[in-house]
Amino acid sequence: RNMSSAGPEGRKKMRECNGLIDSLVYYIQGAIADHEPNDKATENSVCILHNLSYQLEIELPETYTQSIYMQKRNISSNDKTPGCFGTRSRKVKEKQQDTPLPEEKSNPRGIESLWHSTLIRIYLSLIAKSTRNYTQEASLGALQNLTAGTGPMPFAVARTVVQKANGLPSIRTILHVSHPTVKKTAVSLLRNLSRNPSLQSDIAREVLPDLISILPESAQGSDTVAETTASICYTLYNLTQSSSHNARLLLSAHGLPKIIAISMNDSNMFSKASRAASVLLYSLWSHTDLHSAYKK
Repeated sequence: RNMSSAGPEGRKKMRECNGLIDSLVYYIQGAIADHEPNDKATENSVCILHNLSYQLEIELPETYTQSIYMQKRNISSNDKTPGCFGTRSRKVKEKQQDTPLPEEKSNPRGIESLWHSTLIRIYLSLIAKSTRNYTQEASLGALQNLTAGTGPMPFAVARTVVQKANGLPSIRTILHVSHPTVKKTAVSLLRNLSRNPSLQSDIAREVLPDLISILPESAQGSDTVAETTASICYTLYNLTQSSSHNARLLLSAHGLPKIIAISMNDSNMFSKASRAASVLLYSLWSHTDLHSAYKK
């Protein structure tokens, strides 16, 4: 577990180690089957896989990038990674939609297991069944790592989480009952998932009211709370930017007063959250059909 966080070279060597990833996956599968999701070895195993999934899209060996990322490379190298508020964001997302998803192998080995739907379902199972904060956070963090990029692999993982494995209910539960750092990681995962246009209606329907409910009434709290608040605002931005329907959902969930209060805070700790809330308000105002509702 310690060695897996030793940097790019350490991750590379461990990913290439014959049988290591397969053994970790096998052990976690056995622990879940035996109803032992809270033992320390399971925590260590999932933390290792979490670390090995970090920067995976960037650090994939060329043999994988040639086979599943050729169309990704057709996107101009001048295109920057789309952020929440990037001017090229929509264009890159549209290209991402046209990129074929990587085909899954029925019996993955080694590094291939890191983004396979089998392991994605294992993470979701641990999120739902484990009560260890580190195990939950590592499972959420691995999914966050895997959905962080803009290529076909992150998009495929996001679609598996939301549509194929029905992972949103488990993530939604974490928003309400968990340790602050676990909650922060869950929100960061939702932020990544919300960048995919084809998943936004599902995400808004399932978790948008929950995101509003965990927003603080005012900008007060720790750095972790401030970061979580900013991530929630970015997620809501993604969900409402192109959808008047989702903006109306935000309104009906009584999100507007909270977002206004956060945007008006000028403390250094909450400056990032305040900026995110302000940009969200600016975006919400672009839905002219909702102006009268906003004013009321």
